[in-house]
Amino acid sequence: MSDLLAPAPAPRSHGTGPGPRPPCAGRPALGGAAVLTARALRLSSRTIDALITALLLPVLLMLIFVYLFGGAIDTGTTRYVTYVVPGVLVLCAGYGAAATAVTVSTDVTGGIVDRFRSLDVGGTALLTGHVAASVVRNAVSTVLVLAAACMIGFRPAAGPAGHLAAAGVLLAFVLAFSWLAAAVGLLASSPEAASGFTFLVLFLPYPSSAFVPIGTMPSWLHGFAEHQPVTPVIEALRGLLLDQPVGTAAWTALAWSAGITAVSVALAGVLFRRRTGG
Repeated sequence: MSDLLAPAPAPRSHGTGPGPRPPCAGRPALGGAAVLTARALRLSSRTIDALITALLLPVLLMLIFVYLFGGAIDTGTTRYVTYVVPGVLVLCAGYGAAATAVTVSTDVTGGIVDRFRSLDVGGTALLTGHVAASVVRNAVSTVLVLAAACMIGFRPAAGPAGHLAAAGVLLAFVLAFSWLAAAVGLLASSPEAASGFTFLVLFLPYPSSAFVPIGTMPSWLHGFAEHQPVTPVIEALRGLLLDQPVGTAAWTALAWSAGITAVSVALAGVLFRRRTGG
């Protein structure tokens, strides 16, 4: 009887008591970003059509340029595939990075951000998770593009140092445009509107040295083609992979990437606070 009349123990608080807490509460930002990166990758694996497009579209574009247009384009190299592969790698990276805008916009408009905030998951971890997932997706697609290129005759002449330097330049480019895409996703009113950023990024490699030398373009286009952010990335990759002099192209590419990343990270932070009210 005395046991029945004994007062029930007070419930433990999730915020301050020793009782169980939400799974992400109090988790360091790096750990939360790792969890959300895994989540973003799982979501990517479930959208089979988008995943196949992201992985196979660059390979198909390379085959189209090499076998349909390559015979009519004189770039001064022995084979057109040698010239075009760096441009396709950048096109592939840009397309994969731009997809981050859609995934971020989907989270913001779908209400999941409010649930994450109730679990003490901040905007930094959420956005970093999307960007890290973009890097992983781009790494896979880059390997596929290089494998397909080698099958049709691309032979990189770089040593280990050259390959590492090329990977570093491409990684910096992917990070920059992934953060820019995250900011666009926060700014867009819907995932459909955010997807428009993909078309913009897909367009950038065309008025550059990706597929034809800039000297063959109309003179009024030379200024933009030579000084836009994609061109130095392509020139750096081409020189590094083929073991040719790159001049200042690599440093210019890294400077562009660093500037875009810094501005995009700051802009994404402001937009996230405005969009979520915290």
